[in-house]
Order: sequence, then structure tokens, then C-alpha cells
Amino acid sequence: MLTVDEQMKIILSGASEVVPQKELRTKLERGKPLTIKLGVDPTSPDLHLGHAVPLRKLRQFQDLDHNVVLIIGDGTALIGDPSGRDSTRPTLTEDEIKENAKTYVAQAEKILDPHKTKVVFNGDWIKPLTLKNMLSLMSSFTVARILERDDFSKRFHENKSISLHEFMYPVLQALDSVEIKADVELGGTDQIFNLLAGRTLMEKEGLEPQIALTLPLLEGTDGEKKMSKSYGNYIGLNDEASDMFGKVMSIPDSLIAKYYRLASTLPVAEVDAIEKDIAAGAADPYALKRKLAINIVDLYHGKGAGDEAQASFDALFKEHQRPEAKTVQLELTVNENGAIYLPALLKEVGLANSAGDARRLIDGGGIKINDNPVAPKRYELSKDDLENAFVQAGKRRAVQLATQ
Repeated sequence: MLTVDEQMKIILSGASEVVPQKELRTKLERGKPLTIKLGVDPTSPDLHLGHAVPLRKLRQFQDLDHNVVLIIGDGTALIGDPSGRDSTRPTLTEDEIKENAKTYVAQAEKILDPHKTKVVFNGDWIKPLTLKNMLSLMSSFTVARILERDDFSKRFHENKSISLHEFMYPVLQALDSVEIKADVELGGTDQIFNLLAGRTLMEKEGLEPQIALTLPLLEGTDGEKKMSKSYGNYIGLNDEASDMFGKVMSIPDSLIAKYYRLASTLPVAEVDAIEKDIAAGAADPYALKRKLAINIVDLYHGKGAGDEAQASFDALFKEHQRPEAKTVQLELTVNENGAIYLPALLKEVGLANSAGDARRLIDGGGIKINDNPVAPKRYELSKDDLENAFVQAGKRRAVQLATQ
């Protein structure tokens, strides 16, 4: 095992805050494996690199021989985490939560060592709680303390709705820490209140309180907003290798060091050296992004996938070849105008998530038919235009139509 100083260097790399840092060192000095906790609510079936930031930190703890517990919040997801929200989250059904949980664990295990990861579901102890249990838990916190949360405080002073059940969320997340006797809990910077609530409840239960370790939110490919599917600036863990490579190449140079720190598998010392070169103006941003893209694609698609994705990227952008395209068989059916409604076709063949998404692609000049751009607002094409056509969306996605 590494020395305490060596472990601290790795653990603190990329961390926003460790509360309290001195207690973390004390725990490490005992020389025993710590229990590291990350709780996730399966509110979405699709993960992106932003979700992967705490998972990467969990993997570092695994590599340091500590015990990792991934808590799937099938209990807390029934409430919905209010952190960073300016309104109440919509409620998910139990079936939606179960389905999302399956895909979440599968994607998380692309990062974590599945043989060293303990996966538990907090519904196992939350759902059986009695009224007596709930009242006892709630008595450990005051309304004044709960309203100290930035998001609750902001909503309260702006006269925005706060549902009473939302107050229960940090209490139940704290209960998770008690149940598994966590030494360290990870979360985003917007989670600090919930993590400190865990310390409070553990102390009240006579347990040694956990350390709260927060990690920064990762900006998306636009370089401004946090990575989110709703913003269209995300790099999905299930993205095809070529798409993932191209998206990494599109990040602004200002984010290169942060992506290396939070999203790559490079050792901390190597990331430190890259950061130093960037600060000194001695780095080649384009070369660094290529290396980063290969590393990330290899992580999620297997060794060698990054080099293949790079070759496809070069063929497309340097040699101006068509992107690889799968063949899609379909029957072209004209509408009442005797034409094909292009947005619906783009959705059907998987080049757009919805008809609205397809119209935005068309209006932005992002759709080509047989290498010819489709004019903005041109949503209807003749059947002849699309017979066995090569349809391309953006630089990297395309299908070859096999029409009947």
C-alpha cells in the first residue's frame, strides 16, 4: 500500500473540498481499508462523462485498496434529489427506477472494478421504515438547518414551491451513511449539504462521522454549461467510439487540463505534468486532445478502440471521406402532399432523437442527402430524392437507405 502522503495526493487530485481533511489523514494513518460511499439516484438510463467524475474517483480509491460501496437510490429516487434545483423534481415510478438502475450499474462498471464494488439498494432499508423510525430520523434535524441549504433558501425567499417531502431527502441520504458506516462519501459540489447531513446523523448515532469529499461539475463540449443531455453538450458513456472521439476533440482548449484531471485514466503525476506544460504555454492543445480522446474511448470501448476512432476521425476530417454508415431498410410512404416528411424519417432511422431535434438539424445545415446539404426549413422531399439515398447528420453520423 502507498504511504499516507502518496494516497492523499491521489485522493485530493481534482477534489473541490474535503471536510475535514485532517480527519481523512487520521483515518488513512490507521492503515485499514476505508469504506467509500457514492450514492446515485437512477433518474436517467444514460450516463455521460459528468456523471463519471465521482465514479473515476471511486476507482482511484479501489486502486488504493479501499472498499467501495455504490448505493443505488431506489428509495431516495422516489423523492428526487433537490440539490441545485429551483423546482420540485417530477416523481418517477418504481418501474422506471428499476429499469434505469440496471443500465446505470452496467455503465458504472465500465469504470469501476466489478469484483471490488459492492452494489446495494437503499430501498432495502428506506422502504420498510415505520412512522416511529421516520419521526426519530426527522428529530435529528431542524427546519432552520434544512433551510440553510442554498437551493431551499433561494426557493423560499423567491416564494417558489418547496414540497415537504423534499426536506426528507438529505435525511434519508444521511441514513445511507449510517447503514453502511461510511468513512468517506463522494458527491458533486452541489451535494455538500447532503454529505454533511451524513456526518451529523452518524455522530448522533454514536458512529465516527464520515468525511465529505466533493468534486467539481464538468462543463460540456460548449465549455460553458455543466454537461447535460438537455443542453446537448454531453459525451455519453454509451456513445459510439467515433462520436465519443469527435466530441472530445471539440472541447475548448481551456478545458483540456480539467478533462485530463477528471475524466482520463492517466496517473496523477502525468496529469500534473500536462497541466504544468499547458500553464507554461509549452503544450500542443491539438495533440493533447487527440491523446485525451484516445484514452477516453479506450476506457469505454476497450483497448485499441481509441486508435480506430482516431483513424475514422482523420479519414473524415482530413481526407473528407464519408462517415461509416449502417444500412437501414424501410418503406418510403408519402404524405397527403405526395412528399416524405424528412424530420420523421430522420427520427425513424436514428439520426435524430425527435422530429423537433431533426428540424433543428435541418435548419442548422446539418443534414445532407447524397452529399447535398438540405436547405433550412425544407422539411419535405420527394420520394425520388430519398430512394436508396445516403443520409448524413453532421460530420460523423450517417445511414444508407435501402428503400422498398
